[in-house]
Amino acid sequence: MTRDGVHGTRQGGPGPSAVLGVDSGGSGLRVALAAHGVAGDAGSPVRQDATPSAPPAPLSDPLTSKEPVRTGPRGISAGHLLDQLLPMARRLMSEAGVEQLGAVAVGAAGLATLGDELRAELPTALERELAVRRLALAADAVTAYTGALGPRAGAVIAAGTGLIAIGTDLTSWRRADGWGHLLGDCGGGAWIGRAGLEAALRAFDGRPGGSAVLLARAEEMFGPMPGLPGRLYPRTDRPAVLASFAPEVASRAGSDPVAADILRAAARHLAESAAAACPVAGEPRLALTGGLFKMGDPLLVPLREELAERLPHARQVPAAGDPLDGALRIAADLADGRLVLPRDERMLYVVTEKPYPEANGRISP
Repeated sequence: MTRDGVHGTRQGGPGPSAVLGVDSGGSGLRVALAAHGVAGDAGSPVRQDATPSAPPAPLSDPLTSKEPVRTGPRGISAGHLLDQLLPMARRLMSEAGVEQLGAVAVGAAGLATLGDELRAELPTALERELAVRRLALAADAVTAYTGALGPRAGAVIAAGTGLIAIGTDLTSWRRADGWGHLLGDCGGGAWIGRAGLEAALRAFDGRPGGSAVLLARAEEMFGPMPGLPGRLYPRTDRPAVLASFAPEVASRAGSDPVAADILRAAARHLAESAAAACPVAGEPRLALTGGLFKMGDPLLVPLREELAERLPHARQVPAAGDPLDGALRIAADLADGRLVLPRDERMLYVVTEKPYPEANGRISP
């Protein structure tokens, strides 16, 4: 397979009939198979002003694993990912009667900083085990972006327990935040939950900025406040525990000014990250994706106001799909040779059997 624009000579067999998409994150693994070329526009030029087509439809319900891929000394474990992925891929292919894959796209949380082992080992392993000759390894933010907007210039706010904003002008990627719950993820679920618990503790202490309403709910969920640090700090799933309190903040924002202020501050952080990632020229699209936005109006109303002020040139559009849809779209576009999203070793690493104009940022020979 081609790495960084160097292509091999392995001869192809029958034409591909399906593509595989993988979404690997903190809650586990999702794998889906989609028919290749069903959209009827394979090989067609992608226009900047075109309306995004629907992502390729899965042939069946995705298969899931609740076990997150482990991280070792060299980063995300390629062996552990393959141990889960290969049986699911073979089952999907067998049930669909698919003998060959046109391409595979793997979206992985942490690829940008922890992806060395995946980049080194996954291409060879997937070629050996599944005869895969076109592979894209993408940061989960990239698959979230692609699922939401497709191959269009713009920005996406991906918010759940954490928070990252990602944008592209189709020349390069730009990201903002995504630094984790200790150093960033400002405005995400863990951030909102932590702010709500801080307000509860302020009320417990009698300090300004406290919320008696949030204090009462926090004690219902976590027990007496003096014991909260001991119950929270040793846990390895602290971000998820903090985020579990975020819906409580949202549900009380209509009657509690402290809770409302927390959500307004979260909206400001989200909009600041979007503004940092969004292209400054043209009419970029802007979409929201992730479970945080299920909070509804208590968060969305102030967020729309902040976005209108900071990004008046961006057109807000609904997200077309989720990160697994994004992985399938990347795989389908790669199989057709029409992947226009910018290659980048840390954000979108592409390995192919033949050259493309700008494989991983370098011109193919």
